[in-house]
Amino acid sequence: MNTNPFESMHRLSDDELLARVKQLVRREGEATANLVAHLAELDARRLYLSEGCSSLFVYCTQILHLSEHAAFNRIEAARAARKFPVILALLASGALHLAAVRLLAPHLTAENHAELLEAARFQSKRDVELLVARASPRPPVPASIRKLPAARPRVAAPEALEGGRPSGLALPGMQGSRAAEPTSRTDFVNGDAKVGTAAPKQLAIVAPLAPERYRIQFTASAETREKLRRAQDLLRHQIPDGDPAAVFDRALEALLRDLEKKKLGATARPGASRARRRGSRHIPAAVRRAVWVRDGERCTFVAEDGRRCAERGFLEIDHVRPHADGGPASVQNCRILCKGHNLYEARQYFGRHEQEDVSESHSLPRLEARVATDSG
Repeated sequence: MNTNPFESMHRLSDDELLARVKQLVRREGEATANLVAHLAELDARRLYLSEGCSSLFVYCTQILHLSEHAAFNRIEAARAARKFPVILALLASGALHLAAVRLLAPHLTAENHAELLEAARFQSKRDVELLVARASPRPPVPASIRKLPAARPRVAAPEALEGGRPSGLALPGMQGSRAAEPTSRTDFVNGDAKVGTAAPKQLAIVAPLAPERYRIQFTASAETREKLRRAQDLLRHQIPDGDPAAVFDRALEALLRDLEKKKLGATARPGASRARRRGSRHIPAAVRRAVWVRDGERCTFVAEDGRRCAERGFLEIDHVRPHADGGPASVQNCRILCKGHNLYEARQYFGRHEQEDVSESHSLPRLEARVATDSG
């Protein structure tokens, strides 16, 4: 019996592999919807009690061995689906993911569920968070700066349960979530319950509270705190209350101006470009400005089905006809690509034009070197 599935996958063509993955995702959606429906019925019958579990959450984590996040998402979806069965069809078709259902569940009513579920179709988690913020705006959070407690070793206590969830376990998306606060027993890190320190490193949080308002939270060093304090003092005439949001907004404006000047060639008074040396890889500032504006500061790669890459980070200026093959540094011959698609296009171009019949492990280093020299 073959225990290595990759051996059979290696024989698939690119088109077959892509089709297989899409088929598996469809099956996963159908299986997820089926599981959610069965969990809803199991919950209604309270069958977890006869299995020695005090709640459905305990049953899912201790009997079904789901992670805390997986259990929470499916339980929320199951309870929402009992009220609004259309959720099951949307999960099965892939139009909704579990995270979207979890975020929407507390806000769905008989009057608004059809509109909210339709608006959430094929939307990312971030888009659904914005949808929730519009449907149920929350008040602004007060500005605050506090020193975090020093991390200290501790002994894990037996996990207590409150209402079917571990006490002290803050899950993203919960109303009044304490996910940003250190917990007394269990800390949630990257989707897993982790025991070990009283004050774990927290990830930055950017969450919409209402249309046009966000809660932004991160942990800063003492040096950064001192820089903020000094900036607040120097800006008292313009920002009398020292509002950190206003200070950071000004700081970001100054940072963006500097980055746009260096990376995009932005300037209020563009001058004549200097003459390029023969063979130089330098891309004139005027070309960089025009290309960044034309391409909208976004990767321009377009797939065969017409979908354009949405990446806005790790962007590079790429030569359509590579510099190594005589391509000029002109607006017409330059475009914005993300790092991944820059390397992909290099593989495609040099594979076509040089017919390199070399294994991936041998050709990749040379192609990466070409991409590095042909970019920016």
